[in-house]
Amino acid sequence: MFSGSGGFSLGFDWAGFENIFSVENDHEICETYRHNFPNHQLLERDITKIEDEEIRNLVEGKNVDVVIGGPPCQGFSMAGNIGRKFADDPRNQLFKEFVRVVSLLKPKCFVMENVARLYTRLNGQTREEIKQHFKELGYVVDARVVCASEYGVPQNRNRVLFIGKLTDNTEYEIQFPKKKEGNPSTIKDAIDHYPPIQSGESSVIPNHEAMVHSAQMLEKMSYVKDGGGRDDIPENIRPQKGDIRKYIRYDSTKPSVCITGDMRKVFHYNQNRALTVRELAAIQTYPDEFIFLGSKIKQQQMVGNSVPPVLAKAIAEAIKTML
Repeated sequence: MFSGSGGFSLGFDWAGFENIFSVENDHEICETYRHNFPNHQLLERDITKIEDEEIRNLVEGKNVDVVIGGPPCQGFSMAGNIGRKFADDPRNQLFKEFVRVVSLLKPKCFVMENVARLYTRLNGQTREEIKQHFKELGYVVDARVVCASEYGVPQNRNRVLFIGKLTDNTEYEIQFPKKKEGNPSTIKDAIDHYPPIQSGESSVIPNHEAMVHSAQMLEKMSYVKDGGGRDDIPENIRPQKGDIRKYIRYDSTKPSVCITGDMRKVFHYNQNRALTVRELAAIQTYPDEFIFLGSKIKQQQMVGNSVPPVLAKAIAEAIKTML
């Protein structure tokens, strides 16, 4: 569900799962998904417009092992107002669609991935409300915040996982992915092998194209040292306000900061430019043969919104254990 470019799908493919169908509503994103998953059945549709019977028919009588997805949940400000529940907010309609698909297909398990603040929102009330929706369908459910860097991803990325299993009145624990032993991978481990390029340059490697930076931006970033920030920039040209996560340089000795859909003002640790889509995708653990299509802005959004495939594989292995 809400497949995006397919990071979640790829990790489950790697773990040996077979795709029955995927749903995504954005045409540009669907082009990328189709290119990389030619054997998956992708529905380029608005999930709210797909009737119950069509969803049932799509599985053709198969017993579904798992439904996965990360429904967009924007309705934080209204949730918690007197008499209003998280699921009542119209901006969280897609969460209810995820619940609907689970209720229709009754998979043995489900995994719902989302932003970490869902876990602590309203002192845990939102988390418990979400769990209750699935418990009413007959699932044992647990939730946990995971950091991707603990599972082999060279990035500090916190997300909440809601994992459920259809209850059969036996005692068991919900399984979460197993952490990888050893030191976390660094951003340098992930991207140092790519050929150096400058602002506006491209390479023969797909998606390894540097954005064009203005002369003013190039001057500002030239002062920022490896792992440094805007305080490295001389005061007379230093940006005085704005997001503190901007005008910083990646620290080559650590996992990357969290990759989002807009990383234009976060700079390569030793090159004077922002990272390319290829480098951002590598930090998200996409392999080089995974090609992103569409506009550069859309490519960055696809990468930033992904579940890292290596984390997705670890989740898939946990689901296999439960099954």
